[in-house]
Amino acid sequence: MSESRSIRTDLALEAHEFVREQEQAKLASASPNLPGVDIENAGTQDIKITRVRVTSPTGEVSIGKPMGNYITLEVPRLNENDQVLYEDTCKALSQELVRILKLKEKSTVLVVGLGNWNVTPDALGPKVTSGLMVTRHLLEYVPKQVDDGVRPVCAIAPGVLGITGIETGEIVKGIVERIKPDVVVAIDALASRRMGRVNTTIQIADTGISPGSGVGNKRMEISVDTLGVPVIAIGVPTVVKIQE
Repeated sequence: MSESRSIRTDLALEAHEFVREQEQAKLASASPNLPGVDIENAGTQDIKITRVRVTSPTGEVSIGKPMGNYITLEVPRLNENDQVLYEDTCKALSQELVRILKLKEKSTVLVVGLGNWNVTPDALGPKVTSGLMVTRHLLEYVPKQVDDGVRPVCAIAPGVLGITGIETGEIVKGIVERIKPDVVVAIDALASRRMGRVNTTIQIADTGISPGSGVGNKRMEISVDTLGVPVIAIGVPTVVKIQE
């Protein structure tokens, strides 16, 4: 196993940074771009956006992430309770989601809140689903009372293997087979290499997610390969893995 594959982080941006640090330590004149990995920077001083695209198997090997798109929003002051910055962050996140989701007018969205609601650092997913406005049942039973432009959204917080005795991926797969959503949005807490990114960074990826992988407890993958529908993963680092 290569050194890059042993990185304990869920952020593609950090995986890329780690490999670049290793290469620069060996060769000061190393190219700023890794083969098979494209980087695009955007955003503002307060909301830095980095788009990482892994385009080939070579890129997969170099940073240890599947081919696909990884969008990272870094907002260092997000924990300062600045309402204007919070709203700007929401707008930036929604714009990036629109770019990657490509929803149709009547697309059904299943939001899956991954994690353990009894453990604070792992409770992000369940907390997000509890605050969503779900509409699928309304469109089915009282469609005339729903405003135009509202898509069918449903949500589930399936818990974790230690609570349910069932692999989370198996639960999600069963629900997908039953309700047939057009896309699954999986929300999960992530692991980072840097304390400064905890609760101030958001990653969006179109490659799905492997719950627990950032802390060495990888479970069944939730992706288009296992579910048969596109999976968008949204995560926020809540824990830091100390490098050994």
